[in-house]
Amino acid sequence: MINYIRYTFKVLPKEPATEILIAQLGFVGFESFVENEDGVSAYIQENDWNAEILNNIQILNSDEFEISYKEEVIEQTNWNSEWEKNFNQIQVDGLVSIRAPFHENPNLKYDIVIEPKMSFGTGHHETTHMMVQQLLQLDLTNKKTLDMGCGTGILAIFAEMKGAQPIDAIDIDTWCYENSLENVERNNCKQISVFEGDASLLADKKYDVIIANINRNILLNDMDTYMNCLNAEGVILFSGFYKEDIPIIDAAVSKFGLTLNKVIERNNWVSLKYLK
Repeated sequence: MINYIRYTFKVLPKEPATEILIAQLGFVGFESFVENEDGVSAYIQENDWNAEILNNIQILNSDEFEISYKEEVIEQTNWNSEWEKNFNQIQVDGLVSIRAPFHENPNLKYDIVIEPKMSFGTGHHETTHMMVQQLLQLDLTNKKTLDMGCGTGILAIFAEMKGAQPIDAIDIDTWCYENSLENVERNNCKQISVFEGDASLLADKKYDVIIANINRNILLNDMDTYMNCLNAEGVILFSGFYKEDIPIIDAAVSKFGLTLNKVIERNNWVSLKYLK
């Protein structure tokens, strides 16, 4: 049985410190975050934790912010109650509801039901929210689609609701892989295949639409692979980085001849849409 370590951070002032803190924690292995009015709770598998895990989190040493924290072990058996306490239903543009099974259905056009457990991508984080907004504006009918770094599978599920098929959903994390399988079944999806692994699984694959909500360094490292997988006149959506990272991402993408078509910004996080 896998236990998790939860760090509960109190952050003053909350913005932009919370976003910076989440990004830095993500780099050292924290895999899920729940924001609250005081700051954020961050979770990491006990097997990936060590006593020096926070030593390289630079923002904790900043004079600009006041950040305190406590840590505790959360046993796997307590996850459902943890998420029921923290996971609130959200809505995107009055068209998409993202909710847990215990939430009431608001009867919007698209209703996505997920049991998030410890997988990234509940819709609460700015990047997932923006990617849903990007997908809302696309015609995905019969588009072969990739959801890279799928987390809970939420974006792949939404893509199928919008007519995409077939869809590959890939994540390197075992927990995310298993959670995506559960959520795909929960939403009665028939066009999604879920795989555990990284960009090496994309050899000889081709897609009309690629969704990649991953941190900047992984995106840059795997950019050649994504570009080789994108069909002519294809669309690729990126998120997982900040507004100030746009020039770096754009330089990496534009050398392949793609055109930046749309930028969505939310609390300094961004999502970019490129056309081939």
